[in-house]
Parts: sequence; C-alpha cells; structure tokens
Amino acid sequence: MRIIAKRTLRDFWEKHPESEQPLKSWYDEALKSRWKSFLEIRALYPRASAVGKDRVVFRIKGNDYRLIVKINYDFETIYIKFVGTHAEYDKVDAATVNDY
Repeated sequence: MRIIAKRTLRDFWEKHPESEQPLKSWYDEALKSRWKSFLEIRALYPRASAVGKDRVVFRIKGNDYRLIVKINYDFETIYIKFVGTHAEYDKVDAATVNDY
C-alpha cells in the first residue's frame, strides 16, 4: 500500500515518543500489505474498526492512541486522517475528520 503521509505520524511521535515504535510497526506492516477489503485488515488487526465504507480506526499501543485512515482499496492507497491520544480521538468524528 502507498501511505500518505508518513510525516503526520512522525510529527505525532516526536510529541509522544512512546508512540514511535508502535506507529512505525503499523506503518511497516501497512506498507507491505495489499489489502483489498476491511476483512483482510481485520485478519491482521482484529480490534480495528470500520467507519463507513473506506475509513478504518486502528488502536495503537494497546488503546493509548488511535489512528484513523481512509483507504482507497482499488488504488492501494492509505491516507492518514488523524492520529491522536484516546482523549483527542473522543473529540473528533472519525467519519469526517480531515476531509477537505
């Protein structure tokens, strides 16, 4: 998968260093993947949640952080829409955060 944009993750882990390794692990795994559906994601990440037809919420470092991505399965592209603490996640709408 192509991931846009790693910089969002890097900016976050610079503020929250304990999230760096879990985010890097997720990034590396997603980069190697060729997910064609949410069911394929659930096989690897059983606690991931689908939001609508193209968004997925990942729990990072247990449940300390949340990562929201938008996935275009046809073009094998992942767009990072949000990464934050659990408390920050509670304040956003996962279905619309960072839609332009």
